Amino acid sequence: MALSDIVRRPTGFRQVLASGFLLAGMAITVGSALLFQYAGGYIPCALCLQERIPYYVGLPIALVAFVAAAGRAPAPLTRGLIFLLGLIMLVSLGLAVYHAGVEWHFWAGPTDCAQVGGGNLSTGDLLADIDAIKPPSCDEAAGRFLGLSFAGWNAVASALFAAVALRSAFAKADRFA
Repeated sequence: MALSDIVRRPTGFRQVLASGFLLAGMAITVGSALLFQYAGGYIPCALCLQERIPYYVGLPIALVAFVAAAGRAPAPLTRGLIFLLGLIMLVSLGLAVYHAGVEWHFWAGPTDCAQVGGGNLSTGDLLADIDAIKPPSCDEAAGRFLGLSFAGWNAVASALFAAVALRSAFAKADRFA
């Protein structure tokens, strides 16, 4: 079957379900990172902030893909948006694997990694506040859960989202179609 035939193949429940799953999953993933930052007090390193960019780019695309799939937009548009989400999540996977590798000391991280600021600098004594804040280093995991750091779990989530998106982009409209 030619690629043009696959792209023109009608879309259906699978694409609606996949785009909805991607929208919810990506929102929960980046929302969790923001929750850990603002409610949990974890200051993200430079690589952590870079890992969020694919989610910030992908969320509006996921919303449009979900609306397009649910509204029965032309198949090439819906499949193209879902495929684009798969590519974005592959980029996210690459960033997460790189960061996890830096944390496990498999390779060196960027030299400017510890230059990310954060914290409360409005207590009145600016110089003391600046001295008290230690920006995180990219090669130290803030914490581990079941052996994986935040970057490791982002790699797992990104791989799952990429697989769902790429499979859905080329799958039949419905299971029994």
